[in-house]
Amino acid sequence: MTVNREQDITGVILVGGQSSRMGRDKAFLELDGTTIFERIHAVFRDCFDQVSLVGNRGERFARLGLQVLPDTYPGSALGGIHTGLVHARTPYVFVSSCDIVFPNPEVIRDLCSRRQGADVVVVQKPEGYEPLFALYAKTCLGPMSELLERGDCCAYGYYPQVRTKYVPYEDLSRLDPDARAFLNINTPEEFAAIGGVPWK
Repeated sequence: MTVNREQDITGVILVGGQSSRMGRDKAFLELDGTTIFERIHAVFRDCFDQVSLVGNRGERFARLGLQVLPDTYPGSALGGIHTGLVHARTPYVFVSSCDIVFPNPEVIRDLCSRRQGADVVVVQKPEGYEPLFALYAKTCLGPMSELLERGDCCAYGYYPQVRTKYVPYEDLSRLDPDARAFLNINTPEEFAAIGGVPWK
């Protein structure tokens, strides 16, 4: 069955993290023979007509034949989201970090379907928001820029200034029965816990 891709949303994958706690690049860790980056990239190509990579590690992805947009405001996820929005040729972007291990296309499509009348569509869990797996409109650029210009890099600090649609995680549980759609990893122990092979 052919699934229509979103044409007014660009998929943006943030690839600028330093992976300091992991000790090696999380994006290129392999699980079941596929790198974590390849997992999210494949899902985004199925969901969106246009996919961009943002970060300051272009050389790591050049060997894959992929271009990486350098951060306009280096050093933060908010700067990466801002860069993705600036360069997007669409009115919206859907952003993901590159360490989402089990990206769920149905969750992505559900969140994108809620964009009418919203500048941000973000999942709200009991422990907080999921700003690095969320939808943003170009109308966010002004408030984002104001934060970045004054050195505030909070990825959700401007949410009260825009039309933010908060989606309770419970609303998505039917699409994510294993509660894995937002799972990311930061340490070798966390990687081993999901079946990754540790290294020496």
